[in-house]
Amino acid sequence: MRLHGRRESGDVRNAGNSIVSSSTIAIAIATAGRRDILAQTISVLDRQIRGADELLVCPARPEDVDMQGLSLYRGTVQVVQGSIGSSHQRNAMVAASSADIMVFFDDDFLPAANYLEEVERLFAMDPLIMVATGHMIEDGAQGAGLEFHEALEILETDEFAGSPAVEPIFNGYGCNMAIRMAPVRRFGVCFDEDLPLYAWLEDLDFSRQLAAHGKIVRASQLRGVHMGTKKAGRSPGKRLGYSQVANRIHIHRKGNMSRYQAWDGIVRNFAANLAKSARPEPWVDRRGRLLGNFLAFKDLLTGRINPKKILDM
Repeated sequence: MRLHGRRESGDVRNAGNSIVSSSTIAIAIATAGRRDILAQTISVLDRQIRGADELLVCPARPEDVDMQGLSLYRGTVQVVQGSIGSSHQRNAMVAASSADIMVFFDDDFLPAANYLEEVERLFAMDPLIMVATGHMIEDGAQGAGLEFHEALEILETDEFAGSPAVEPIFNGYGCNMAIRMAPVRRFGVCFDEDLPLYAWLEDLDFSRQLAAHGKIVRASQLRGVHMGTKKAGRSPGKRLGYSQVANRIHIHRKGNMSRYQAWDGIVRNFAANLAKSARPEPWVDRRGRLLGNFLAFKDLLTGRINPKKILDM
């Protein structure tokens, strides 16, 4: 389904008024259980200096999208149908888009007004960049989360005065991740649908597939605030705890993560869940995660570990 707004796309120009690039850019948002938050986020997307040529939204369920709210967006919105699960929803949007660059935003990520403008400039300057992720002014996912008004205030008061810094990283961060689409289509790169629901670490797996063809970078000029909303849309503790182990083992077996990286992450998550289970943070189900860890260890020892087992939990 397409909703048509009022924005007209055009070439992006720099301070010297010369054309930087004529690439087309799509914003892609997979969403689940966050109808109101999604509407708030899209209201901020309307502030982009360089508007998106496509805005694709893939909800887990039809009721996850406020169609009236979407109609207020100044550009064209395409609501894409896909199976439930982050990887499934992202793949559906990849298939539905014809853009040169796709920027994946979480439904609770607020980008700076020049985010797309800087993405286009960055990808035009270096054709070897396959994936670029931005600088998190603040990441609410690392704590109790941020309310919309808090995140918006942080975003609006951010002053980036330094020179842009682009550095190599192992993988993009899925809440804000720009992808060069030509190699995705040419080599059939896709998000792993064997990682169900929230698809823990699907961004890492996708990035490592593209790393064979170019650079994975973090760019300080791509800025935004991640609300890290805890209210809805994420897996219960037991499921996530299982995924913390099973997904890493799965990605390692595919060759997209070393044995050390897999077990380093597993041990870190297990240690945090164990240490904090006695007095867990109010916003984290540590005991559920710990139980999920133990269930995954049991399945690993018996040769039955499989990321899809969370669908039965």
